[in-house]
Amino acid sequence: MSPLRIAIVGAGPVGLTLARLLLNKPDIEVTVFESEKSREVRGQGGTLDLHTDTGLAALKEAGLYDEFLKNARFDGEALVICDKHLTKYVNFSGHEEGSTRGRPEIDRKLLREMLLDSIPPEIIRWGYHLRAIDESRNLIFDQGTETGFDLVVGADGAWSKTRKLVSAQKPNYSGVTGITFAIPNAKETAPQCYSLTNRGSVFSYSDGKSIMSQQLGNGSLSVYVWSVRPESWMDNMPFDINDIEAVKKSIREEFQGWHPDLLNCVNHGQDPVPRRLYMLPVGFSWQNRPGVTLIGDSAHVMTPFAGEGVNLGMEDALMLSRAIIKASKSANRSDILTEEIKTFEKDLFTRAERTASLTNDLMMWLLFTDSAPRSVVEKVGVRVATFEHRSLVMKALYPFLVASIYAFYFVFKLFH
Repeated sequence: MSPLRIAIVGAGPVGLTLARLLLNKPDIEVTVFESEKSREVRGQGGTLDLHTDTGLAALKEAGLYDEFLKNARFDGEALVICDKHLTKYVNFSGHEEGSTRGRPEIDRKLLREMLLDSIPPEIIRWGYHLRAIDESRNLIFDQGTETGFDLVVGADGAWSKTRKLVSAQKPNYSGVTGITFAIPNAKETAPQCYSLTNRGSVFSYSDGKSIMSQQLGNGSLSVYVWSVRPESWMDNMPFDINDIEAVKKSIREEFQGWHPDLLNCVNHGQDPVPRRLYMLPVGFSWQNRPGVTLIGDSAHVMTPFAGEGVNLGMEDALMLSRAIIKASKSANRSDILTEEIKTFEKDLFTRAERTASLTNDLMMWLLFTDSAPRSVVEKVGVRVATFEHRSLVMKALYPFLVASIYAFYFVFKLFH
């Protein structure tokens, strides 16, 4: 019996996690198609925290947890959520592995490198940019057409070509646009920013705006400046993005009254890049189509304000790998694979809606609500706590959780 042939479109963390989980499984053959020409062609962005029940669970099942620990930064769990005056409504310190909050940080680049190193290079076809996928699931590339796959998995991001085969839905503009910066060797070049970020993350919100700073494992900082803006703003920016001093001057004018330590992160920033944030609708789903499915941002791209996107995607990869492996063991593999994918998608829709709803709520509360974060910090605390802890015990303790959070911030606000 010939093996199940699986095509994965996209070699980001989610697609690579799936490839790794299917590696060396009997009766499964995997090919990954990636549009980038090599693994070194571009940077991979900032840092992310992997969570115990999702991203870390996938790495453990893939046999990569020990390798992950070599690059994990438990001190990166340090977190401040504050307003423009640097009033700290949330202030968590970093941890050691033995006292972790279950959200250790790793650079996106290091995570991808770790996954790539765990996969035989011949599995990945670099420089294969998907032009289209036709009704017969043929993958059309500049190099030619690839055919004969039992399952095509779209892990090709927000603007997925694979998604077009199951849905006409495109991501919607979130209402938020920003500029990202980098601060190399921040301990030496921007010591105040380095100290403020404290090896973790600082998220400040006020007036429909945000300044964020996150430390990477190489000692650099990623700085993000977000604002509620029309989608057309990036096409008519009031400065030349290549004139970094003009960019910073415009931001300082827009963020007048913000704490000097927050603006200092902007002042030290380099390499500005404008970014619009897009999202699929909360509750997005599609009708099952045999032989094709979606994972990661292809299935549920969302804004970064809950930090759950990659974790949800890696959980997708974990759940899909189990479905494929189960089908591969059956004598009637084609029919069983279709049924397993239907079951997987039903679960994915539930998980994605729950996570996208959290992400959208946090974005709306923190960026689209007057007097945030002060006016919404209690709601944010309850929402995040109940998202992370879903046990029956937590449900029983819910009234006490709500009361304790509201009581804490009642007293906090009396003195801040």
